[in-house]
Amino acid sequence: MRLAIPIAVLVLAGAAHAEPAPLKAYMEQARVQPSARIAYGQAPSQVVELFLPKGRGPHPVVVLLHGGCFLKQFEGLPQTSGIAADLARRGMAVWNVEYRRLPEPGAGYPGTFEDVAAAIDRIAADAARYDLDATRVVALGHSAGGHLALWAAARGKLPQTSPLYREAPVRLRAAISLAGIGDLEGQGDVFGRPCGQETLPQLIGFKDRKAAYADTSPAALLPTGARIVMVHGVFDPVMPPYTGLAFADRARKAGDAAEVVILADAAHFDPVIPTTPAWRAVARVVEREAKRLR
Repeated sequence: MRLAIPIAVLVLAGAAHAEPAPLKAYMEQARVQPSARIAYGQAPSQVVELFLPKGRGPHPVVVLLHGGCFLKQFEGLPQTSGIAADLARRGMAVWNVEYRRLPEPGAGYPGTFEDVAAAIDRIAADAARYDLDATRVVALGHSAGGHLALWAAARGKLPQTSPLYREAPVRLRAAISLAGIGDLEGQGDVFGRPCGQETLPQLIGFKDRKAAYADTSPAALLPTGARIVMVHGVFDPVMPPYTGLAFADRARKAGDAAEVVILADAAHFDPVIPTTPAWRAVARVVEREAKRLR
């Protein structure tokens, strides 16, 4: 099958035959302190860490959504603070979102999705205070967070009958998914191999709802109207490149602008470690998408 989608294979300078980063390297990253910490709800996990660039705004905003299989056992904000700080040094405000994860009280459906929606919509309320431009917002998510980034970009397509529907949500003009899953129904078994086959059904309330994919799977909400960039390490065993290629092809056929970036010598964690060539390639993609929002 021929896929009529733009594909960039980035050969990373100085990284020839580099060993892909393991989970240990990702988890042991040094934490960087944010400019501000903002609660958007009462639960401990309902917080955002804001990283502000130097200079006057209003600043474009990158909504950063960490991964971790939607499970509480994996940390999130400490591991994404390094790339958040790097993006801030590049002139973007970073809205680094924490959200309730399984098995936290209220996690799953609808809580996890409501958290992401509430955190993003909070940008509009705090824009004046922090000199943010709520009309120039892109999402960047890794793994499970890649799914949430794609879903958040599609929120405008949610039917009013869905508990996740919100009137006039903050619009995400681009969604950059780093090893994320866009098609929960068609690719759920792939995601389930490393994360547990029961994780996605628990997340979306599959046993208790008819049409559980309809308001939780980005593939069911196409077209979103946002630009979509699927980024995968060529050696990623969690969400291999073919998953992003398939979702981008589906998005383009639905009418969205979508492309795939395949990172050479990278696996699942390289794109979210700020010292790697893979992250530097990702950062350039984020900068490019932010600059489009003039």
